[in-house]
Amino acid sequence: MNKNKDQIEALEAEIAALPIGYISRKTINGKVKQYHQWTENGKKKSKYLDDQTAAQMQTLIEKRRELQQQLRTARALLPKDKPAGKAPKAVYEFKTKVSISSSLQRFVKPVSDLRRRDGYGELENYLYRDSDGKVFILCGLRRTGKTTLIRQAIAAMEPAVFERTAFIQITPGDDLGDINSDLKWLEANDYKYVFLDEVTFAKDFIEGAALFSDIYAASGMKVVLSGTDSLGFLFSESEELYDRCIMLHTTLIPYREYERVLGIKGIDNYIRYGGTMSLGGKHYNETSTFVSKRSTDEYVESAIARNIQHSLEFYQYGGHFRHLLDMYDKGELTSAINRVVEDINHRFTIEVLTRDFVSNDLGISAKNLRKDRTRPTKVLDQIDKEAFTEGLRKALDIINKSEQTVAITDAHRTEIKEYLDLLDLTVDIPTEFLPVSNKTMTRTVVSQPGLRYAQAEAFIRQLLLDAQFQNISAVDRGWIAERILEEIRGRMMEDIVLLETRMARPDKHVFRLQFIIGEFDMVVTDLNVPECEIYEIKHSTEAVPAQYRFLDDPEKLKATEFRYGPIKRRIVIYRGASMTMENGIEYLNVEDYLRNM
Repeated sequence: MNKNKDQIEALEAEIAALPIGYISRKTINGKVKQYHQWTENGKKKSKYLDDQTAAQMQTLIEKRRELQQQLRTARALLPKDKPAGKAPKAVYEFKTKVSISSSLQRFVKPVSDLRRRDGYGELENYLYRDSDGKVFILCGLRRTGKTTLIRQAIAAMEPAVFERTAFIQITPGDDLGDINSDLKWLEANDYKYVFLDEVTFAKDFIEGAALFSDIYAASGMKVVLSGTDSLGFLFSESEELYDRCIMLHTTLIPYREYERVLGIKGIDNYIRYGGTMSLGGKHYNETSTFVSKRSTDEYVESAIARNIQHSLEFYQYGGHFRHLLDMYDKGELTSAINRVVEDINHRFTIEVLTRDFVSNDLGISAKNLRKDRTRPTKVLDQIDKEAFTEGLRKALDIINKSEQTVAITDAHRTEIKEYLDLLDLTVDIPTEFLPVSNKTMTRTVVSQPGLRYAQAEAFIRQLLLDAQFQNISAVDRGWIAERILEEIRGRMMEDIVLLETRMARPDKHVFRLQFIIGEFDMVVTDLNVPECEIYEIKHSTEAVPAQYRFLDDPEKLKATEFRYGPIKRRIVIYRGASMTMENGIEYLNVEDYLRNM
């Protein structure tokens, strides 16, 4: 025992000589600056370091963390002091909202029969296998199934495990001191599995998150954290929980999960409502998040804008606002984030109108409407194409400008977009060019299609009420709106296929390929072997030669093979039945393709 005490004293002395805190990095005028940050007497301290000093400091900080782990292990081996007599045991009152035993059983029972998301297996692995002292984080936007995953994991526990499990619901006003007190009691009473929901409500969570890994997970407790402000987890992962957490992202709900878990089928349903675990159907919530513009705007504000603002407010004591600080001080940051999300979708709508509906499909749309089996109309034949195009663009610009309340610069947009990317809400898909060009272009895909569609639909309905279109009858305006929305659904189907292919095939390079005339909607190349697959993506149920004309163009095929290697497959993804044409071009049903991804 004396030897163990000597070891503890030596470790304590060595730890005291090493620096506390962490190294943070900030990009200023395009250059990465490194700072040593620590808390001293309750105040945040920061010191700039050059690269060499920062590297040396990082080594010392990591050494301190290793020794702290050794110290915890050594202390755990000390014999427990036995009480002198049998004094009556004091009744402990939880400082946070803790559910155990029967109250926990009532909490988890309603979801026990619901279908589970794909990530459930990762959570289960963490609970029942060696996790090396790490915590498990469920990171994602609201209504993406985080709490339900926790409840399902608890509901599936064996009785002996369940009796050692606690669920803590953190509320605004709780702090890590309160949480630590409850965790100490749970640990002392042999609770091994602890789930903390909405833990980011604790105002000091980001700065003190290491409590969960360094104290409790390190001593053998399985700690699962989830919260509304998922950006806060990402900040903590890079600082306090660095290398000490397993993170499961829940924001992206791919089509296969949407169909399997919610029990709803159809790519158009996914386009209209996909993105959250809420849609009227067989499973989960009965009301869609994106059923209206109002509910969509509420989601953008509560799940996205407030998420970013809350996390920035408490990360580095507000020191990460960068160009957004002035907006935050004026109380306009949430509004600015809302505007950027809406502006991304607004630009998408204009691009669809310019590229598809206006530039080359107005004639196709007119032809389709003339031949419509239920209600043929010649309304688009009567429209002045140039005037109509200009009217659409002006109307959308007017809508955009009239709703702006905050002056947003490119610097603001860039920083907000960085946070949207971190939240998994937006992903950029690259476009490459043949002949090869120095030009760079990306397409921003929104991972929650229902959010994008709801905003695009609202734009279209509003612009057709613009004075320039009042001379068109209400019935004809309805036809025009539906034709435009059909183009939007087609473009969104492309984005969904691109995004899900990229996510499911991380070993491949997925991009769009632009020629001088025409394009391949998707190209998939192998990063190790020079070969590729080329795709057209069509929101159609019929197979017609015009759909694959570029896939059968000798010049485009030759140029593509020269740049990327042999073409192994030529594929049209559409909404009809899967089949193979005589020329070798495959037709794949989009739902089958996404389901089997």
